[in-house]
Amino acid sequence: MAAKKLHRSLNHKMIGGICAGLAEYFDLDVSLVRLAFVGIMIVSALFPMFLFYVIAWIVIPVEAGPAPTEGKGA
Repeated sequence: MAAKKLHRSLNHKMIGGICAGLAEYFDLDVSLVRLAFVGIMIVSALFPMFLFYVIAWIVIPVEAGPAPTEGKGA
């Protein structure tokens, strides 16, 4: 069995892919993770969760996937 790795999601991201990556890692619905994040953000006066999101965006690597191509028409 392959070990799970935490990564930012490219497929289900809205801003940075942090909530989607956490949802994939913990095998949860992305919408529930986003709602929990927003709820905690509101209760904690926004700043701590915003700071967590920015730090996580910097620290958590992007998921491995196909390399983006230059130009779609060629």
